[in-house]
Amino acid sequence: MTSDAQPLEREDGTAWFGVPVKPLQPLDPAQAEEELKTLGRFAEEKGCERLAAMLAAAGPLRSFLGAAADLSPYLRDSMQIMPASLEALFDHPFRERLDALNGEIEAAAIAEGATEASVMKALRRLKREAHYLIALGSLGGESDAETTVRRLSSLADACVRAAVKFLLLDANRQGKLRLPDPTVPEPGSGWIVLAMGKLGARELNYSSDIDLIVLIDPTAPAVPEPYEAVETFVRLTRRLIRILQDRTEDGYVFRTDLRLRPDPGSTPLAIPVNAALHYYESRGQNWERAAMIKARAVAGDIAAGEAFLRELQPYVWRKYLDYAAIADVHSIKRQIHAHKGHGEVAVLGHNVKLGRGGIREIEFFVQTQQLIAGGRFPELRERETVANLHRLGSRGWITPEAEKDLVSSYWFLREVENAVQMVADEQKHTLPADGEGLRRIAFMLRFPDEEAFAEAFRSTLRTVEKHYAALFEAAPQLSRKLGNLVFTGDVDDPGTLETLTNLGFQRPSDICRVIRGWHFGRYKATQSAEARERLTELTPALLEAFGQTQRADEALMRFDEFLAGLPAGIQLFSLLQSNPGLLQLLVMIMGAAPRLAGIITRRPHVFDGLLDPGLLAELPSREYLSERLDTFLSGATALEEVLDRLRIFAAEQKFLIGIRLLAGSIDGQRAGRAFSDLADLTIRSALAAVQREFERNHGGVAGGRVAILGMGKWGSRELTAGSDIDLILLYDHDPAAEQSDGPKPLHPSQYYGRLTQRLIAAVSAPTAEGVLYELDLRLRPSGNKGPVATHIEAFRKYQHTEAWTWEHMALTRARAVAGDADLCEKVEREVRDILAVNRPERKIKDDAREMRQLIETEKPPHNAWDLKLVPGGLMDLEFIAQVGTLLGRVVGERMTGTYDILAHLSPDFADPQTVAELTEAHRLYTEIEQVARLCLTGPVDPENIPPGLADTLLRRLDLPNLEVLEAYLEDMSEKVRAHFERLLG
Repeated sequence: MTSDAQPLEREDGTAWFGVPVKPLQPLDPAQAEEELKTLGRFAEEKGCERLAAMLAAAGPLRSFLGAAADLSPYLRDSMQIMPASLEALFDHPFRERLDALNGEIEAAAIAEGATEASVMKALRRLKREAHYLIALGSLGGESDAETTVRRLSSLADACVRAAVKFLLLDANRQGKLRLPDPTVPEPGSGWIVLAMGKLGARELNYSSDIDLIVLIDPTAPAVPEPYEAVETFVRLTRRLIRILQDRTEDGYVFRTDLRLRPDPGSTPLAIPVNAALHYYESRGQNWERAAMIKARAVAGDIAAGEAFLRELQPYVWRKYLDYAAIADVHSIKRQIHAHKGHGEVAVLGHNVKLGRGGIREIEFFVQTQQLIAGGRFPELRERETVANLHRLGSRGWITPEAEKDLVSSYWFLREVENAVQMVADEQKHTLPADGEGLRRIAFMLRFPDEEAFAEAFRSTLRTVEKHYAALFEAAPQLSRKLGNLVFTGDVDDPGTLETLTNLGFQRPSDICRVIRGWHFGRYKATQSAEARERLTELTPALLEAFGQTQRADEALMRFDEFLAGLPAGIQLFSLLQSNPGLLQLLVMIMGAAPRLAGIITRRPHVFDGLLDPGLLAELPSREYLSERLDTFLSGATALEEVLDRLRIFAAEQKFLIGIRLLAGSIDGQRAGRAFSDLADLTIRSALAAVQREFERNHGGVAGGRVAILGMGKWGSRELTAGSDIDLILLYDHDPAAEQSDGPKPLHPSQYYGRLTQRLIAAVSAPTAEGVLYELDLRLRPSGNKGPVATHIEAFRKYQHTEAWTWEHMALTRARAVAGDADLCEKVEREVRDILAVNRPERKIKDDAREMRQLIETEKPPHNAWDLKLVPGGLMDLEFIAQVGTLLGRVVGERMTGTYDILAHLSPDFADPQTVAELTEAHRLYTEIEQVARLCLTGPVDPENIPPGLADTLLRRLDLPNLEVLEAYLEDMSEKVRAHFERLLG
């Protein structure tokens, strides 16, 4: 090679990647140039001369690095922190460098004089270098999605093995173990680490956590005292988790999850092999069989781990299907059909992993087919998803078209998922909810714009959905015919009673009576012959669907109440007949959500909103709600008409936001924002209507204006489906004004007091259309003893001179939501000024702890599911956020949302690990709380939770059963309470 050719080769990336780098388009070319200049300065400071020279001259590789830095803050920061890793690529090309890094990771563990601290530091530094180089290879076109996930998996393998080797050697040095050969510490050690999920299948995504199961062989040669083995290895496992996932100044290695182990709520972190085998053979569930398909011995005593998996094969791969496995297959089939018939999929905010047409649908199908046929066809026992798709195709289980489409769809969706996570190294699976964020992902995947990406993404989801449903239709028929369904005459048909019993109904005679009532035309909805004919045709599908809800009788009785209130039925019955997805959604409501079922029963018109084919594709954004509210209110002038329309609109939109939440189109946080936006818009409209009417009688006050300060969950935009509204009404006027100028003049204080009373009545008084919102004004100055409306100056004075700590804590969530724009701005300034006052840290923390203790004493939680009041629950998180705000320990502009505040706590108040755990807890609690409040009319009773609700929660949280969820909640609440005690102690 000539010397003239060398710079060109370097410029196009060949010297680094082995192939010319593919162009990447930045979001902001000017910003990309700035990032390159900054990186060049870092390169010069660190003595990276060749990198600095390359960055100083134009070329494809330089342009690529600038675009990558602009598109991904994580990659930008990584390149700036460690430019030497880029410099090293001039001497050791990309693949060679990645292999070397994996070697260095393992070498760090067995280095002379290695300590836990040194191993943690080395693993974090080397993992980050490998991690961001893998991303650059992906973005630059050097590697495809398959190569990327294998590299990420190899990196995780190396890190886990390194940590395990260090801990084994350390235990050997301390005399806790006697390793047969310390130069090769793992064989015979008795410590088995199994990789599960994506790591087990070598399909790790970019910012994935790793699922592990840790087992013990107490009879291994290295174990000196078998009866001490559990204690020894549990201690080592805790250290393993700490080494891998604790956040330090160098970051973290991998978040580690051990919840897939047998019975995680009551078993130690490391389980003896015999106990695990006994569990799986006696109590193991079908989801655990599916999970074990991907299990792989990854570290520790590999030979012992592989022996365990061989011994487990009869449990995982059964020669004959049992009824429970068939039921599980049907459960998955029901999930498929629940997706059908709701029109286009939203791209913005779509969950690439769990959403419609997503990665999980492909994985579910493959694993289901493996459970069905893997016992008879050993070649279907591969861990990898794509390898199994090829095997299914070669065996004729799926068509060549399905095999080809699903393989390409799988890798495309994995590329999208990786790009989403590469932006900020966050374990998220949802596409951005804004246009700029989507453009960023489009550019990372080398699409010309977000529209082209959105079209390719939708096309892929449609392809997956089509094959996903068709695959089940093509699979061996597992269900029997329903049998007799005769509802004529007055006497129960014995065959029909048997069919209903087999379908899952406990009181078949009562069900017969109810259905005879439908066919006899006893309800308005079934009075026409055509409606009864449609319902007769629909009945078998209805019964089968309700039979699968586990509490079939209750669900069908709720549906009967719904029918009784319908003014007509033919349109609904025809729609349900042609739209299985809508039928499944209705059944889900009746079986999983008593509260929503009650709303439909009392107010059937809200069901009309489900007929919109774009419902699940459109996010309930503020703009979306505002546009529809304006249309709904147009033409209404009289106060009563406006208020009735507001009640109808709010009831329907609360219901539809809830449906999106229940169907998985939005998560709990987005639901909270949507419920709050709806309250903003409807309360604002109610205030305007009340003011107009009030001014007809009493005129206006000179310079008069009002502002509503949203408090509590309304202020923090965390409302749930059943939340009431906390508010303070503030007013201002000319100091010289003595009374209003209308036919019935009033003194200003009296004027605004009565106006507020009118607003309270307008919003919360029950009418034929129900209640708009229950209002709570107890957070105003002086509480219930004070006037209902407060002058802005009185509010300011009270807050500065008389308010207690708890009132200032409440004010951290305050948000001006309605009224005069200038006064709202003034109120926001006042609140900022009040919160900015320098406060004694000890007093604030002591007051907060004292108040939390008082609440705990006077209002204890109902049970462990009372996520607001339970120690370590939402209230603890809110108190931490509020105290952090009052002490000025929040970075950035003022925020009112608890999650946002927790995410921006300053490092001198909460370290990154603490922030990560607090925000994770808030996200988890919010998800459960939103779904529970939506579905139930009272507190969650773990002994009596509707099975449909339990299934919904578990599916949303991607957890296998309630026991695992309860163990997760217990662990999370303990962490939060520990942080609460430390941060406020």
